[in-house]
Amino acid sequence: MSSFNPSTAGGPRGTSAASDKLLMVRSVDLLKSKDGANRREHHTDAYFSDKLIVRRGQTFQMWIELSRPFNPKSDKLQLQLKLDPIFSSSPGIRISVPLVDVLEDGRWEMKMVEQKDKRVRLAVNTLPSASIGRYRVTVECFSPRGKLLFPCTPNDIYMLFNPWCEDDPVFLDNEEERKEYVLNSMGRIYYGTEQQIGARTWNFAQFEQDVLEACLFLLERGQVAVTEWRDPVIVSRTISALVNTNDDRGVLMGNWSDSYEDGTSPTAWTGSGDILRQYYKSSGKPVKFGQCWVYAGVTTSVLRCLGIPTRCVTNFSSAHDTDLSLSTDIYLDEKLELIKDETSDSVWNFHVWNEAWMTRPDLPAGNGGWQVVDATPQELSQGSYRCGPTPVSAVRNGQVHLKYDTPFVFAEVNSDRIYWQKKADGSLSQVHVEKNSIGQSISTKAVGSDARVDITHLYKYPEGSEEERIAVETASRFGSKPTLYLSPTDNDVSIEIVMNGAGPRIGEDAKLSIVLKNTSSKQRAASLLYEVMVMYYTGVMKDTVKKDRITVDLKPQETKIIPWTLQYEEYMNHLVDQGALMLSVTGRVNQTKQILATQFNFRLRTPDLIIKPLEDAVVGKELTVQITFQNPLSQVLKSVLFRIEGLGMQSIRMIEHGDVEKLAKVTLMEKFVPTVSGSQKLLASMDCRLLTQVHGFADIVVKPE
Repeated sequence: MSSFNPSTAGGPRGTSAASDKLLMVRSVDLLKSKDGANRREHHTDAYFSDKLIVRRGQTFQMWIELSRPFNPKSDKLQLQLKLDPIFSSSPGIRISVPLVDVLEDGRWEMKMVEQKDKRVRLAVNTLPSASIGRYRVTVECFSPRGKLLFPCTPNDIYMLFNPWCEDDPVFLDNEEERKEYVLNSMGRIYYGTEQQIGARTWNFAQFEQDVLEACLFLLERGQVAVTEWRDPVIVSRTISALVNTNDDRGVLMGNWSDSYEDGTSPTAWTGSGDILRQYYKSSGKPVKFGQCWVYAGVTTSVLRCLGIPTRCVTNFSSAHDTDLSLSTDIYLDEKLELIKDETSDSVWNFHVWNEAWMTRPDLPAGNGGWQVVDATPQELSQGSYRCGPTPVSAVRNGQVHLKYDTPFVFAEVNSDRIYWQKKADGSLSQVHVEKNSIGQSISTKAVGSDARVDITHLYKYPEGSEEERIAVETASRFGSKPTLYLSPTDNDVSIEIVMNGAGPRIGEDAKLSIVLKNTSSKQRAASLLYEVMVMYYTGVMKDTVKKDRITVDLKPQETKIIPWTLQYEEYMNHLVDQGALMLSVTGRVNQTKQILATQFNFRLRTPDLIIKPLEDAVVGKELTVQITFQNPLSQVLKSVLFRIEGLGMQSIRMIEHGDVEKLAKVTLMEKFVPTVSGSQKLLASMDCRLLTQVHGFADIVVKPE
């Protein structure tokens, strides 16, 4: 409730006839309680904030208490809304909301819906194209005796995008999808390789304390005029630049070095709330450190918080094609050894970006819907590290001329791997082409469950189909160089690397198989060179762990399986984050000179944290939760740190555990007092220098008191 402050009112005081008296505002009630009709009808009742939070294009109600009964014949009321940037001098927005008898769509106006003595209840109509943001509200009273202004400070109104409103560009015509992509504060982010897809639960925390304020603070840092805050295309593009720190004092500093001493290891984060609060409370000091899934988690949080339907998407074998040639080039020397410093292209084991839902009135029809928005700083786009919004439909159809950044996204899911051999004179010849290896198992969380959904078909047509050929030809017209495919005449030996089941665990030997097939009716012999390298998940090689040559004889039509083992002792001192390795095998068939080449990415799987509530969870009652962890390594883990969040907590709990002995089991007993009933998640991660990507979650149903 705002109380009347006489110092804000001027003009003459009191006359004998009641309606001749100056009309003054005594108080304003914005009906902003979380369980009130405004917040419920606008789907903003989950926000921690006690402000009035509304969605544009939808009416909200408020009470005004006046100094005397309102006389519709001689009195007038009007609202003034102001949206001013706090950190820049660019002009703000002023909106007058007049009092009318009948509300019409598409106009700022208000109508009196109830009058009780000196109190009036108003229904206020907002535009579906209004700029989002924090509006200051002033009530203007007009009566025959003069005009008075009543500022409602500090009772501001927060206006958000509205996926429930058909006239809003972010309208999503499915209630289950709106619940998932706007209102769900927990999600799943996928990582690993296409053969070993891992999932981690992420707390988007978009309704938690200070997060809405942090998101609007961030938008202000974007130096975009508040008049542009009405457009989800511009807002999502701005946020993709601001979630990284590369050129605009944004949120997260990237670090792919494997050394995180002065910050938080990217694999240790379990949600976005802590990151956004740190940034906001330090007035915009970058938070350390992020990698792609952290950028995507934070972007989801910001866009969902502002009202744009958003999801995290993981692309496996994601090409980073620096010259947009639509090919990823791998160079071998005359002995068929990898030339490691020759290529600037890389293939990431996985890359996580976002999709945000909106219409695209700036593009030809058919390009609305899901748009790729990627905050991981990879390449400059119009002078800034940002990417998108890119229509997924344009990627699928190869229409790389449509904005924004479509060639880059197209190459991430469509490149071919081409192996080149460098001769002594420096000339190159193409020796092997691997088609369809890029852009695999593109994944997102299902609506309404924790299942993984494969959405590769939204990004590309089936391999070998006529539509796929046309899309690639369309894209190639805009590429920087045509690709020539050469192949030797006798291609009768094939090579493949195979892994059994879910693959090796960290702390154990890694076992794979090299499979050679001779499809000819003649004897074949091949000399192979294998090299296993420790990799960053971004496809950057750290060092070689093991290297050897083997010769293989193949009878006509024979398939030979060669078991291959990497022992724990061989890799234990080499690993980097995420336990990523690559086995590269090259070779030559003696009889035909056919070149064999293949690469296989795999990871050493980490143990989960097991989280188990020891009694029923009830609002307001202490709940004990057991968290167990087994060290899989024959090495001591130093300075182990556990992080826990979720279960309605408004911040992260950190536990400095100290050292964990080799192969030892750790059991933590943690106490919580749930504050919200319903289905909740509790998330935990364990972090230390030797072992990362260890996390777990529990679904906990909290009963009401």
